Amino acid sequence: MTQQPQQPNQKSKVLTSIPTWLPITILVIALLGLADASYLAIEHFKGEVPNCSIIEGCDVVTTSKYSVIFGVPVALLGAMYYFVMATLMLFWIDQRKNNVLRLASYFSFAGLGASFYFVYIQLFILNAICLYCMGSAVSSTLIFIFSMLVLKKLSHGQPKNQP
Repeated sequence: MTQQPQQPNQKSKVLTSIPTWLPITILVIALLGLADASYLAIEHFKGEVPNCSIIEGCDVVTTSKYSVIFGVPVALLGAMYYFVMATLMLFWIDQRKNNVLRLASYFSFAGLGASFYFVYIQLFILNAICLYCMGSAVSSTLIFIFSMLVLKKLSHGQPKNQP
């Protein structure tokens, strides 16, 4: 019985192109963002204003009409975003399915877009800065940057004839 020569597994080639530290870094940042956004959401539901000891303005930002969309606190939406990102990274760490990384990377555009919008609101409309909100903006921006590195790695490791 003759054996066929084994074809190199295309998936394994793509897998090796993603260093494990990259999704783990995104996971850690997402967990930090989740903690930050969850704190803001909890404060919102308690009817309290977060304590901003370094920069004043948390009260203006977190109680403005821009802090709620269709009755849902923006902080809760942020917490949901970070939860999804963290879950996707955990799924990749467990299953090593690169489509999950691709999905998370595309989803990071939403986080970046929302952050740009809310930073604009703080700086140019409310003329106030919420330190916690800016922390969330930094988190989502870092997630976006690392996600673009993931997409770059995925595009370099993927054969040209596959989607």
